[in-house]
Amino acid sequence: MNVVAKWLGMATALTMLAGCELPGHEVGVDTKRKPPIAKKIVRFAGEKSKAISMVYTTRRALSLTFDGMADRETMEKLLDKLDAFHIKATFFLPGMRVAEEPDIAKEIVARGHEIENNTLNRLDLTKLSYNELYSEINLGDQVIKKATGITPHYVRTKLDSFNDDVRLATAQSGQEAVVSASLFLHNWQKETDLQKSHYVRKYINRGGIIEIDTEENKNLLEDIALLAKAADDVGYQFVTLHDLIEKGGERKPLEEIPGYAAAKINPNQSGAQYRLVSSLSTEKKVVALSFDDWGTDDTVTKILDLLDRYNVKASFFLRADGVEKNPNLARAIYEKGHDVGNHTYSHPVVTTITQAQLQEEIVKAHRIITEAIQHEPTMYFRPPTGVVDDKTLRTIGATGYHTIANFDVTPSDYVKTQTADGIVQAVMDQTHSGSVILLHMLDDIHTIEALPVIIEKLRSKGYSFVKMTDMFGT
Repeated sequence: MNVVAKWLGMATALTMLAGCELPGHEVGVDTKRKPPIAKKIVRFAGEKSKAISMVYTTRRALSLTFDGMADRETMEKLLDKLDAFHIKATFFLPGMRVAEEPDIAKEIVARGHEIENNTLNRLDLTKLSYNELYSEINLGDQVIKKATGITPHYVRTKLDSFNDDVRLATAQSGQEAVVSASLFLHNWQKETDLQKSHYVRKYINRGGIIEIDTEENKNLLEDIALLAKAADDVGYQFVTLHDLIEKGGERKPLEEIPGYAAAKINPNQSGAQYRLVSSLSTEKKVVALSFDDWGTDDTVTKILDLLDRYNVKASFFLRADGVEKNPNLARAIYEKGHDVGNHTYSHPVVTTITQAQLQEEIVKAHRIITEAIQHEPTMYFRPPTGVVDDKTLRTIGATGYHTIANFDVTPSDYVKTQTADGIVQAVMDQTHSGSVILLHMLDDIHTIEALPVIIEKLRSKGYSFVKMTDMFGT
């Protein structure tokens, strides 16, 4: 039987169940261009389905997802490659392709992967009427159920485009969420292998959702190898989307988190209270490790693991434009029991911007960090580069950040040419009782190599490590 005719027979039966009529039943009709036209569907009056692009979790897991269904040979190679790297993935399949080649869909399930709904024909649902888009979602769902026995939980639309009507229709069809992605990995252009590796590394995030189109992407096998290596480097695991979402959490809105308003824009600086701390005058052999800025999971997770290994608590000052893109990593730092302080939103030198701009940087960062960690941050502010003057100190204090946390040991680890040995030597030369050591969590520097040596050498000289809040109080 002609595959289109076979599909039309299945789809016609389904549309009768759904109360729809398929336009053009003759073989050869371009059904991909014409969505099934449903009889009048009453717009859903209940709650919209969720819209998910990243799952809120500190679990060391993320999901690899695929759209569409390529030809049989490509799909077989893809499944073999996933098996070779022990990756369980989630496939968003179009109902039309499942009806044409149900054996491919069944093979995906047999290999331990998950199937979800890529709608019937992968049309841009935002350009359809409510009747049409509901029909696309509902029929895609039904074809997948009939062909495979699998009931999809989630919907993904063409190019991840959706609106409130799509979310309503998804809920009306009985599915839980419209899913997009934290990374849609398209075809490479002229990137080098190193550029590809660095690009992929940025998106190996806890709770991340990576999306690849099996029909568009010409580098499927290469990309799986790249992703597998990047995840292995940081110790993260690919799990199915349902597993990731079911074990994830829900973030409270900012306004429901105590302390979200602890930092405010305050043009009135008269009487602003502040203290500038950079070291503690003490004979006790204690020092504080502090880490500034932001990096990928690959860098920050390795720093956290090293601190865990040596049972050291430190003080982190987060650049919030990075936190905004990857809130789960900020939450992971907080959950480890470290100080989580404010390092502005975009890392300006604070003496070079206006007082209004500085306060905006601080308050915006405070709110982003608060929402990410779901808790009031440590109310310590670290000025980028450490440069401050009397005017900026008052401006900072007026926002509610009364402690400006500087440092007295700086090994210039942020300079890429600075070696691990050079970092260690600079720390050992400069450190004394009560020192605050400045390190960075930037990618592609040598801090990770230097950190265990620093800890071991300082301990061998009798030093213990404390957080800045333990050293100076709150």
